Amino acid sequence: MKSFSRLLILVAAIVAATVVGCRVQKTVVILGDSYSTFEGYVPEGFAVWYDSNAKEENDVDEVGQTWWFKLCRQTGLKLLGNNSYSGSTVCNTGYDGDDYSDRSFITRMPQTLGYQEEHPDIILIFGGTNDSWADAPLGSLKFGGWTEDDLKQALPAYCYMLDYYKVNAPDTRVINIVNDGLKPEITDGIIAAAKHYGMEYILLDGIDKGWGHPTIKGMQQICDAVAAAL
Repeated sequence: MKSFSRLLILVAAIVAATVVGCRVQKTVVILGDSYSTFEGYVPEGFAVWYDSNAKEENDVDEVGQTWWFKLCRQTGLKLLGNNSYSGSTVCNTGYDGDDYSDRSFITRMPQTLGYQEEHPDIILIFGGTNDSWADAPLGSLKFGGWTEDDLKQALPAYCYMLDYYKVNAPDTRVINIVNDGLKPEITDGIIAAAKHYGMEYILLDGIDKGWGHPTIKGMQQICDAVAAAL
């Protein structure tokens, strides 16, 4: 009887080990702005806000302090790529009305599907902050038939971006992270667009910031909010 019990325990242990070993590590790609940058961890030539140089107004100076690095470490996600560009808008209009089509989210979004042959399991979109801060034209929600002028406006451009993922990566889980303190029209527009396309959103609140950017504490708050949604 004892031998049989030991055999059952051994079999159970082998099965458990096999299940754990067969788990496939989920992959993630980030499409973001300054909040998600760190020097050396975004594509070459992309502007960054966070680096290893200490800032008087913000205490983040190590990549391990960033929300996305913490998230991958905490949840076991495999980061395929961080496509974040400091100061970038979702739409093609940036600060002072400048043409940002060289760095906008809608220009960079195809890059997020090209890090490996298979699409990532998860795409985290963290944008809209610079559209709000730069006073980019708002426009209105539009779910098809976009013109060049539409893509210079925050709300139709955001819809265009989500439509792109819906069409080109239908099996990828797209999660929209919504910063706090944005213009209400942008916050409400992101939420409405996400709902229209059947995608998830995370509404941040009370994020600790220094010079408008998440501090170490704020990074942990963002990490925790995203981890809870996953």
